[in-house]
Amino acid sequence: MKYGYNVGNSSSNASKRMERRASTAGIPMVNQQTDASYFGTVNIGTPPKPFSVILDTGSSDLWVATEGCSSCTSGTPLFSPDDSSTLQVTNQNTRITYGSGQVGGRIVSDDVEMGGFSIPQQTFLAVTQLSDGLLDGSVSGILGLAFNTIASTRSTPFWQALANNGDLNSPDLSFWMTRFRGSTTRVQEEEPGGVFTLGGTNGSLFTGDIEFLPTVGTPSFWLLSLRSLTLNGNSISIQSGNAALSAIDTGTTLIGGPSADVEAFWDAVDGSQRVPEMDGFWSFPCNTRLNVGMSYGGKTWPIDPRDMSLGRIRSNQCLGGIFDLSRGSNIVSGSGNPNWVVGATFLKNVYSVFRASNPPQIGFAQLSDAAGGSGTPPSSSASITPQLTIGSSSSSPTSSPIGTPGAAPQNGSNRLVISSPLALFGLLLSLLLL
Repeated sequence: MKYGYNVGNSSSNASKRMERRASTAGIPMVNQQTDASYFGTVNIGTPPKPFSVILDTGSSDLWVATEGCSSCTSGTPLFSPDDSSTLQVTNQNTRITYGSGQVGGRIVSDDVEMGGFSIPQQTFLAVTQLSDGLLDGSVSGILGLAFNTIASTRSTPFWQALANNGDLNSPDLSFWMTRFRGSTTRVQEEEPGGVFTLGGTNGSLFTGDIEFLPTVGTPSFWLLSLRSLTLNGNSISIQSGNAALSAIDTGTTLIGGPSADVEAFWDAVDGSQRVPEMDGFWSFPCNTRLNVGMSYGGKTWPIDPRDMSLGRIRSNQCLGGIFDLSRGSNIVSGSGNPNWVVGATFLKNVYSVFRASNPPQIGFAQLSDAAGGSGTPPSSSASITPQLTIGSSSSSPTSSPIGTPGAAPQNGSNRLVISSPLALFGLLLSLLLL
């Protein structure tokens, strides 16, 4: 049942309540480091200040790097607690563990706004401890878009609070993610990243029907079961049941899977080799075209061969976009954890919709020509105008982090990154042949 959020009677709160009447928002994303990660902007505090955060359906917490973070790089924009008159600080600290490190800090709450939607006193983590490689450039944190059951802060995620309040036209989180991998022109560190539609879908970005599939199990991660994997039209033998459990994760760069299935895939590629410097990764001859398809329901969704090659690492060998999750991550199989993590390598090829219905559903649709569905990249995401729709009104506009005490349900790590996309990017730079 949807319900109204109690925001009091002050003019300030009334203004915020009117802001939340916006039913759908098209939020521009930024593509960072050639499809490594995709981020948007949230405004935090009073007065509100903007912060760039990775949009991540593979976790549930909002966190931002905060003043006092000795391990943050000098270029990371930091949240300043003293600058917000509405910040509330708890006496609770927590950590969130990732494949390549962790973040830690104090649980706080403050007013948070994104795309015209706002939640007063949204809980988030003010991070003062940060492992190297988790952030780079103008990014200050992560906005988790999975369910509250896996939140390390034990709070309701921003998007879920909006849905519970009835603020969204529909309980949808929709993504068009751009591709710059394989571009014939020079790619900047930050490029147009597509559109994140909060509270609906953008019909100009896809064509045909959206194939909606119910998620698996109790809402936690966004989970589907992988039904088939194909290479150049031939089926790869993969496991079924729990071994096919897949997290669909906008915050992960690549595709990770169980050892047996990933080995079966690369065994079918002539000339493939393990990469000694990167446990769980394979390379393949750069002149080989990998036409990969994945199916979660009745349709098989093709992956552009450009997304299957991360670049040349030696001689004529290129790094592959599918890796062994059990060797390249700290995720323990079983206990509700996914055996597959499906990131941007797949998601760039579809229009994806994460719908918080009962039960939750994930939908995929073919990209429109304007969104690059013809195989020709759009000239700029500016060709697609993000839309902010104001709702009709009489007025005008479970799981715990590894290493974190006090866990709730015990089904493993609450974050699905093998290593952060940026740490992976740094390692690739050291391997790629110029």
